[in-house]
Amino acid sequence: MVTVRRDIRDLFVRAAGVAAFSVLCALSTAPASAQNVANIDNWLKFDDGSGEWDPGFDRSFAKQWESQPQRGYPTLSAENLGPMKAAVRRYADIVAQGGWENLPLVELKLGMTNPAVVALRRRLEMESDMSQDAGYAQTFDSYVEKGVKRFQTRNGLTPTGVLDKATITALNVPASARLRQLRTNLVRIESLAAPSKGRYVVVNIPAAQIEAVENDEVVSRHAGVVGKIDRPTPILKSAIHEVNFNKEWILPPTVITQDFVPKLRDPSKIAEVIKRYGVDIYQDYNGYVKKRPLDPMQVDWNSPEVKGYFFAQKPGEENPLGFLKINFFNPYSVYMHDTPGKSIFAKNFRAESSGCVRVQNIPQLAAWLLRDNGWDLTRVNGMKQSGETLNVQLKQRVPLYFAYVTSWATPDGMAQFRRDLYNRDGVGATATAY
Repeated sequence: MVTVRRDIRDLFVRAAGVAAFSVLCALSTAPASAQNVANIDNWLKFDDGSGEWDPGFDRSFAKQWESQPQRGYPTLSAENLGPMKAAVRRYADIVAQGGWENLPLVELKLGMTNPAVVALRRRLEMESDMSQDAGYAQTFDSYVEKGVKRFQTRNGLTPTGVLDKATITALNVPASARLRQLRTNLVRIESLAAPSKGRYVVVNIPAAQIEAVENDEVVSRHAGVVGKIDRPTPILKSAIHEVNFNKEWILPPTVITQDFVPKLRDPSKIAEVIKRYGVDIYQDYNGYVKKRPLDPMQVDWNSPEVKGYFFAQKPGEENPLGFLKINFFNPYSVYMHDTPGKSIFAKNFRAESSGCVRVQNIPQLAAWLLRDNGWDLTRVNGMKQSGETLNVQLKQRVPLYFAYVTSWATPDGMAQFRRDLYNRDGVGATATAY
């Protein structure tokens, strides 16, 4: 009799779960955009890598999740050091007890029943992403879904609540690797020593996230797009001194040598390439200033001299800078900028630029930077509508950090982890693969 009642109960739970999941899908799945996301600074499909929209979740939800400040202090705040030290002790205990077991590559979602859910529950309990004895052992119920979402949030994955391949891979990063990341990043944050007073901006490269910080509080967070594995965004300290509106795009060296010039080496395609991309070519910077473009048909594109040429694309809808560029002095020729392709900000993996940083909702950040100049969000957005080219020097420069922080902890006890994007944590490929 007990067995029959348990079967009925499990059947009810599965049916309810499936129904709930169907409703969730109906509410959250929007039609896919036909626009592909270009990979190299969104510039006219120089890279033909995968950029199509994954319709597995609602993009408006993902955008809100990415941009809203999370609980706790800024990533580089000294107030995070105490929670990080506590997290180190906690993960050291987990490692001392043998760590956690690897999960099988079985993708699961709400309403499913599978023996693999038992191991998933144990794994989520290890990092306190769900409580023990919640729900039924083999059923992927709302308790498990909530635990998966919490884990995904802590690991920089879009919190869909679905146990997909990326989430399983992140769950299978060994506890020893997570402990080493915490210890490594504790030293990084201590060495950066961001100010507790005043304003600054931090780009956390592995998290592909930008924070605007004032008096040790996050004013706004923005999803970002950072450099590819083979074109990494550099670690640096500088200060933002200028904002450009509707500016020409000066092609960076990597795009010139690896993307654009190779397209011009076929004489039969030169005219087509120049017309398509709308790029003017100059002998050098002086030629650019004097507006003396070269005739691309008369250039030997196999000559090493072309590496020193100056390439500029006019402002417009296809310009990869979008309508706004943020400047700071650095030896790497990198900057922060808008982009015409916004859907990329809802992707989990956003290491797709040539080293520069694209910023989601950049008008908000620009208005904050230009506050002392008397600008507000309305005026910033007005520049986009007008198309006017304007360079604005900040009255007060704002410190800027490009940091490499793959792990930190917050006062609520949550340990945050991000991909070791450029393999700098010394834990091997295990923390880079998801």
